[in-house]
Amino acid sequence: MALPGVLAEIAEVAGEDAALALARALGGTQVYIPPVPANDHWLCRLIGRAEAHAVCERLTCGVGPRRVDLPIGPASPAAQLRAQVDAMLHEGRSERDIALATRYTTSAIRKRKAKLGIVRDDAQLTLF
Repeated sequence: MALPGVLAEIAEVAGEDAALALARALGGTQVYIPPVPANDHWLCRLIGRAEAHAVCERLTCGVGPRRVDLPIGPASPAAQLRAQVDAMLHEGRSERDIALATRYTTSAIRKRKAKLGIVRDDAQLTLF
């Protein structure tokens, strides 16, 4: 899964599960990252001591503390709705059905379809 910004950096050193746990717990907020976390630091409790140390080293280079804006990432309502639309497109549901079920506009659904590379049904006859 492609993670945004700092979540991708966290995933590189601590794993995707750690990055997603951070996004779910604190995404959308600014967090303080120390160069070396204490054993009872919230980050150690959330993702584990070794992973927390790796994250802190990566984000601070061991030099000094840093405040980091954590993206919400795939835990955001928008990302979840986009995933629902994508799943419905892959199921072959009509644009109208998807729009009514998700409150997406049909033009946004067509754009999403193009981005995903989903082509028109070959069984559909052309008008010309």
